[in-house]
Amino acid sequence: MKKFNIRKVLDGLKEVSSSTPSVQVGPQENHLVQETLQSDHFQLCKTVRHGFPYQPSAMAFDPVQKILAIGTQSGALRLFGRPGVECYCQHESGAAIIQLQFLINEGALVSALADDSVHLWNLRQKRPAVLHSLKFNKERITFCHLPFQSKWLYIGTERGNIHIVNVESFMLSGYVIMWNKAIELSSKAHPGPVVHISDNPMDEGKLIIGFESGIVVLWDLKSKKADYRYTYDEAIHSVAWHHEGKQFICSHSDGTLTIWNVRGQGKPIQTITPHGKQPKDGKKPESCKPILKVEYKTTRIGDPFIIFSGGLSYDTVGRRPCLTVMHGKSIAVLEMDYPIVDFLTLCETPYPNDFQEPYAVVVLLEKDLVVIDLAQNGYPIFENPYPLTIHESPVTCCEYFADCPVDLIPALYSVGSRQKRQGYSKKEWPISGGNWGQGTQSYSEIIITGHADGTVKFWDASAIMLQVLYKLKTAKVFDRNRSKEDKGNTEVSDEDPFAIQIMAWCPESRMLCVAGVSANVLIYRFSKLEVTTEVVQLLEVRMQYELNETESPDGGGGGGEQTSAHPTPGASPQTSGPPSHPSTSSNNSDGGNIPCLKVRSTPLKQSPGYQVDLVVQSVWVSGEPPQPITSLALNSSYSLVVFGNSNGLAVVDYVQKTVVLNLGTVELYGSNDPYQRQPRSPRKTRQPSGGLCDINEGSATSEDRCKSPTSDHRDNSFSRSRSSSVTSIDKEAREAASSFHFCESFARKGDSTLTPCLYVGTSLGTVLVLALTLPPAGEQRQLQPVIISPTGMLVRLKGSVLRMAFLDSAGTLLPSAFEPWYEPNVTADGEEREKVRKRRPVSVSPTTSQDFNESQFAVICSEKQAKVISLPSQTCIYKHSITETSFILRADVVQMNQGVCVACFCANGHIMTLSVPGLRPLMDVNYLPLTDMRIARTFCFTNLGQAMYLCSPTEIQRITYSQETCENLQEMLGELFTPVETPEAPNRGFFKGLFGGGAQSLDREELFGEIAAGKASRSLAQHIPGPGGIEGMKGAASGVVGDLARARIALDERGQKLGELEDRTAAMMASADSFSKHAHDMMLKCKDKKWYQF
Repeated sequence: MKKFNIRKVLDGLKEVSSSTPSVQVGPQENHLVQETLQSDHFQLCKTVRHGFPYQPSAMAFDPVQKILAIGTQSGALRLFGRPGVECYCQHESGAAIIQLQFLINEGALVSALADDSVHLWNLRQKRPAVLHSLKFNKERITFCHLPFQSKWLYIGTERGNIHIVNVESFMLSGYVIMWNKAIELSSKAHPGPVVHISDNPMDEGKLIIGFESGIVVLWDLKSKKADYRYTYDEAIHSVAWHHEGKQFICSHSDGTLTIWNVRGQGKPIQTITPHGKQPKDGKKPESCKPILKVEYKTTRIGDPFIIFSGGLSYDTVGRRPCLTVMHGKSIAVLEMDYPIVDFLTLCETPYPNDFQEPYAVVVLLEKDLVVIDLAQNGYPIFENPYPLTIHESPVTCCEYFADCPVDLIPALYSVGSRQKRQGYSKKEWPISGGNWGQGTQSYSEIIITGHADGTVKFWDASAIMLQVLYKLKTAKVFDRNRSKEDKGNTEVSDEDPFAIQIMAWCPESRMLCVAGVSANVLIYRFSKLEVTTEVVQLLEVRMQYELNETESPDGGGGGGEQTSAHPTPGASPQTSGPPSHPSTSSNNSDGGNIPCLKVRSTPLKQSPGYQVDLVVQSVWVSGEPPQPITSLALNSSYSLVVFGNSNGLAVVDYVQKTVVLNLGTVELYGSNDPYQRQPRSPRKTRQPSGGLCDINEGSATSEDRCKSPTSDHRDNSFSRSRSSSVTSIDKEAREAASSFHFCESFARKGDSTLTPCLYVGTSLGTVLVLALTLPPAGEQRQLQPVIISPTGMLVRLKGSVLRMAFLDSAGTLLPSAFEPWYEPNVTADGEEREKVRKRRPVSVSPTTSQDFNESQFAVICSEKQAKVISLPSQTCIYKHSITETSFILRADVVQMNQGVCVACFCANGHIMTLSVPGLRPLMDVNYLPLTDMRIARTFCFTNLGQAMYLCSPTEIQRITYSQETCENLQEMLGELFTPVETPEAPNRGFFKGLFGGGAQSLDREELFGEIAAGKASRSLAQHIPGPGGIEGMKGAASGVVGDLARARIALDERGQKLGELEDRTAAMMASADSFSKHAHDMMLKCKDKKWYQF
């Protein structure tokens, strides 16, 4: 007899309930739609990161490859080549990068981190990887230097010592420069950490070492002793050589620069305080702020350049950070918008012993990257081709559109190119390395970002690149009476009345609609012609929702709504007190800090691009501010915009400039409201009266409502709680409109014809249907009213409704009806215009609708579950519980190459896809936990397997969930390393060769190799093979090779232990040796003394 296992049964039940959709199938519906998408069509991977590296900390440049590297405080590494070639890597530890050094023209990079580790990156592959790492255990790294064409890396530490690492094997040399050998024996104080190391450009055997305290030492590597020492009584920040190797310059903490002769002892030959006031009586100039970095660059013709950051005098309060360029007698002070992190001078030669010929300076700021042209008068900056201005004003929302109409990007580019600033350098961008990928992706992609200052930016995101196309400033529509002091803030603040909250865009008609935080909706049309709008048209909407015990549940006053349905030319009132009668504008202002904005009353010149057509402002009612707008949708075919808040919704006809509908959400239910509403005001009786509880005629009891709690903690702007406790009386009455969808569908159960509809999803999980009656196109559309009639509830889900979409009977996604774009500012006669304005009908294939009476599927996704409803029978044919313990932040119904799916991003970090209409789970990846609200606010999916979010306040991370894109990604990525000939070394010249004085070379291998220098102490640093190295690949391999690698690692570990033992034995021997020496000395001293002389 078979053994009965209860656990297996329970597991089976659990599996059924959690992963498979519960499907209700009617007799004729078992073969409804052949689903083409399978789980092997999906794979999740990061594609590319755009934007300015967040919190940058270090920078390096390869002058031969022409590649720029930037490191950040979170261990991210960003590499930039020619525009369109960029790459992102991440150090596993997440420690801050303190320094970067290229192996020039070798396709490799060394990074030093704040956790005292050094890493070697291989850049000869499209996705760079770490080949080796070295982790220091006993000393803290403060400075690194890798001479050009050398394989020995100098590492200076906090203790003042210098260690030497072989870059090829990443092993430490036994050669160490100890601080006490470097400084004078007579000096008692520790010289401080090493702040600078570099070799003499003319003699590789001489190393200059700068200690923080102000001591500089010229160290002879061969004789292992200091040749010269230079002391100054101010702390040193940086040191730079003259290319002839006879002079060097130091920058100090008191704002001075000192220039020293290599052979000159004692004093500097020159001391300059560039920004200090020079006193008349010959005293020392006043001290200034520290000069953090100095560079000394020579030219064949003319004076050398001395370039430095910092050094301003202390009395320049509020002065912006500056970079100073000293050239001959001229001093140029270049003001920057943000603090300077680092700068590099770009020179014509990689050889330090040749005339440098500087041509540009790259300045890394906290929130920007600036490149200055040194060759042109006035030092103009280069126009930055990288998409580094995403955060110019903090991003508040994003939308992503793949597979846009082909003429859209050229149209946006042509109007955007007129917005370019003038006065840039005429030269080509100097960071020009790498090659573009061989991308075969043919479709165009657009990302739209909304910002805290009211700007909307359109970006061309095709083929994994990003380029700004066009920038729209929505704040121009309003009177600005605010100061501009809060520039440069990266986080969204309450002080941004123009901030964009939601955007709705129709790519085909180019209509744009944005909702702002001040409860306003702006409707824009796209035009290629400039126009001056005499009066910005304004429409005021009063959205109020009050349930009083005296009101009838379904009566005329049903929500206390008052609508001003006439456009008011002129300004909207800054404030509206309690209205005495329904008026279009009330002028009593009480002067409080009212968030409503005032529309400008003067004529508005509108450049080609997006031009405002209508402003809709939700106004104060009964002394209460308008609620934030929670959802927005537009349809260009119907010329309607709908927006909702926690009170209700309003539909605006932007052709006639009128409000067509303004209702509280509760009124859309009519007489069958399933929720027991309670009075909104807590001042009323605590126990709701019987009459109030009977508002709903549905059967949902309070117990039913408590069974499906949604996430009340998620958003403070409106509540999603369904608890029936007294504390949430205010929340209970409110049901926000959370999503909208316009489409041609079956408005009522059993309808046989398609009609224009508006579907409304609410925060309590209900989907309601509104039927739209539109006047015929043409003149009648301008005159006859649009009629909207609620037809009742379609379905209820757990959690707030996030997304709705419609499929035809074959399972194809039905696009919303749209009107093709036309030029709105043409002066042609009416008939001409109406030809282009004809509405495009949405076709439903008749063949399938003859087979069975089901003609459409509505796909609805909420925070918790998804349902598919068959129309017009309104029966739920599939449902799937997506998450029980978490909630969905973003859901989109997207078109893939092979079919349609629902893509969801969950608050627990999972990204999931479901088939439609069957709602089979196709992919579920635990991608990233929701670390902050920025990701929730900016995450969006789009067609063809693309998605994006803001991974930091300044960067966009793009990901793909399409297997096809993942496979092609390697081809699409750019190449960072390209084979380039290293320039020829400078000619020594006949006399220099004859009499010496040319560059002296040094056999570093002979000095630092194991034969001469011995082995370094194994306890000093630990070598870690990187995943990009051959060792890493061997270790990961299976079979014999893997076993060999493991055996080798075991031998290494054993060797390491033996090495440590050897070190300890050596130390003991040294100690014994010293003891015997002391004993011998003592014996000699006392040999001839008598016992009484002791």
